[in-house]
Amino acid sequence: MRTTLRMRRAALVFTAIGALALTGCGDDGGAKDKAGEGSGKESPSSVELPKLDGEKVSVAAVWTGPEQANFTKVLDEFEKRTGATVTFVPAQDPIVNFLGTKIAGGQPPDVAMIPQVGAIQQAVAKKWAKPVGAEAKAQLSKNYAKVWQDLGAVDGTQYGVYFKAANKSLIWYNAAAFENAGASEPKTWKDFLATAETVSASGVTPVSVGGADGWTLTDWFENIYLSQAGPEKYDQLAKHEIKWTDPSVKDALTTLAELFGKPSLIAGGADGALQTEFPASVTQTFTGGDQPKGAMVFEGDFVSINIAQTKAKIGTDAKVFPFPAVGADSPVVTGGDAAVALKDSKGAQALLTWLASTDAAKIWAEAGGFISPNKGLDVAAYPNDVQRKMAEALIAAGDDVRFDMSDQAPQSFGGTPGKGEWKTLQDFLKNPKDIAGTQAKLESDAAEAYKS
Repeated sequence: MRTTLRMRRAALVFTAIGALALTGCGDDGGAKDKAGEGSGKESPSSVELPKLDGEKVSVAAVWTGPEQANFTKVLDEFEKRTGATVTFVPAQDPIVNFLGTKIAGGQPPDVAMIPQVGAIQQAVAKKWAKPVGAEAKAQLSKNYAKVWQDLGAVDGTQYGVYFKAANKSLIWYNAAAFENAGASEPKTWKDFLATAETVSASGVTPVSVGGADGWTLTDWFENIYLSQAGPEKYDQLAKHEIKWTDPSVKDALTTLAELFGKPSLIAGGADGALQTEFPASVTQTFTGGDQPKGAMVFEGDFVSINIAQTKAKIGTDAKVFPFPAVGADSPVVTGGDAAVALKDSKGAQALLTWLASTDAAKIWAEAGGFISPNKGLDVAAYPNDVQRKMAEALIAAGDDVRFDMSDQAPQSFGGTPGKGEWKTLQDFLKNPKDIAGTQAKLESDAAEAYKS
């Protein structure tokens, strides 16, 4: 697939994010209607749902903390509109293993929120997943670009409804630390490394890495690879049509080693990073005033949820710029969570229909820390300019958006703690000089996973 004008336009929108005079994460002011609340009248509904009085629906997801709380608001509105009772089931990664245990015990949830394309394919192969019904399909056709429908389909049959998306091509930074160092937002990888050295010289470690969660390291690699190797190679590697021993992988790992090979640039060095989970990698960037443990942290739009747990204000204390361009353009990598029915019940299908609707997306959008692939959602629903611009860019990318590579892989390779790509890139963080060995291990694990 070729980079198109729409993709380049999306990249330009992301570039504009760093220059915005951003507002905080609070409400924009004025009453926000939710099914007519606060206005004295019913706002028009974008979706018709059946009456489910007395029916119980369970939903499994790996979300915790603020994400779980915001998703619960979406489920609460579904309850109000249908009369169903919805139970949230906390799941663990890898979710396919968790669901397998539940199914073996005869207690599968009605719906599971699955964060990997490969995991959806596995659920279909195991005959756990149920096809999406006509009502949910109608919502998808009306509200979603074809790429998001295709990501939830297997062999032409629709199984997944992508509810939550993520822009995973952002670097957030402590504004005070940058100001003290005299640093500015970099646009290229070379400039990024120079900025890191400038911040380091000011007495603050420049980069916070959540290496205890291997998925963050796959995101580092994917952004570099997409920008450097280009979208066609990215698609080939995602499908394992080229091997991980390909020279393009060597080039990307060599580039990543320019950062990972300098422990002084990483908070706690490699050992400290490998003991730092993703939420802590964010909070330690935005605590300690102008002397944080790390001045920058790389990850998606959802970082704003963790920033909200500190005293930092987005736009004042916490700012953001697009992942720097390694090649000609800054990368645009996305991820997402899809709702998949595991029971062929009226309640499960109604929930899929609800989650494919604009009304459902609007509830979490207003709460923040969320981007929807639903093109029918008015971006005014998002609580600040950062998220509006991210959402606009995602929709502008249309069918050319590139989905997280590891999430497209079989879960044993791209989505399991302590195994496959997660584990090998953690080992690479410890020893970034071993590029050939890293490539060989990645290829060995990938070959086994894609074969099974």
